[in-house]
Amino acid sequence: MGDYFQHWIDVGAAAAKRGEEDKLPKIFYVNWFRKDENNKDLPGGFMWPGYGDNSRVLAWIFDRCDGKDNYVDTPIGFMPKEGALNLDGLADVYKAQIPAITAVDKEGWLKECKDIRENHYPKFGKHLPKELSACLDDLEARLNKA
Repeated sequence: MGDYFQHWIDVGAAAAKRGEEDKLPKIFYVNWFRKDENNKDLPGGFMWPGYGDNSRVLAWIFDRCDGKDNYVDTPIGFMPKEGALNLDGLADVYKAQIPAITAVDKEGWLKECKDIRENHYPKFGKHLPKELSACLDDLEARLNKA
């Protein structure tokens, strides 16, 4: 798997060397299944309704790919700025979750970084691309500055 990751890192580096970064795929991380077990108003505890409402987030992603100024920069990357997601017709119980969904849980992310470093990355052994460790170091530094 580490060799596979290195392949894609190399593809990106080659594209950058040719000045073709704009041709690389855009990558977005979305956690559709975040839960708030303490909120009994949320069906199944899910903070986002999913299914057809995922198109709201996809529309935001497409707008980002088109260069629309609809984001705030956070230690973990770009997040929708207030009002950037179309919430028309969304149930109020889910609208109320938007601040929590778009918040950065610094301590939770630092714990995740530690887990990746201690439990996930060692599985790759000598095949772990140095760029992945550098990205994790950078993420931790951004979180610690926040």
